[in-house]
Amino acid sequence: MVRRGRRRGGEAGRARRRALGSRCGEEIPRHVVRASRAPDPPLRQSIVHVALVVADYDEAIDFYTRRLGFTLVEDTYQPEQDKRWVVVRPPGSAGTSLLLARASTPEQARCVGNQSGGRVFLFLATDDFWRDYRSMTANGITFVRPPSEQPYGTVAVFEDLYGNRWDLVQYRGDSGDR
Repeated sequence: MVRRGRRRGGEAGRARRRALGSRCGEEIPRHVVRASRAPDPPLRQSIVHVALVVADYDEAIDFYTRRLGFTLVEDTYQPEQDKRWVVVRPPGSAGTSLLLARASTPEQARCVGNQSGGRVFLFLATDDFWRDYRSMTANGITFVRPPSEQPYGTVAVFEDLYGNRWDLVQYRGDSGDR
């Protein structure tokens, strides 16, 4: 008797099970392949820190806390690596923070102030653009592009103490938590 039509689990099914198997080409049983088709649960991930290479811990802490008003979250010496773990965060933020990382090689030192090749690197969202713009200007922050109204909100570009560019932005209809 000759069977016609497509065989369930034929060569294509065996090839798929082998591809899903180990590197040795073993097949995975059909019931395992079928069970593996269930969707994965959604991931819960977030960016916690962004490392910012700095020339000196103390001058960077001074700039971010005194001139930008950031909060010093942690400053811990790590003797085994002879470095400090320095974390700062914008006021009122519970999200991503900056890890201030002192350059420890000549290659890293060359990146201080130019981590993004001259483009805007970081985005500081605010719930009151003009309040923060006036405060930052009064604290000697250098704005390299003046405030402008864009379809997404009000924005101006400033530089940190090393020359990294930032957007100060208030998004339309947002409270600053974009």
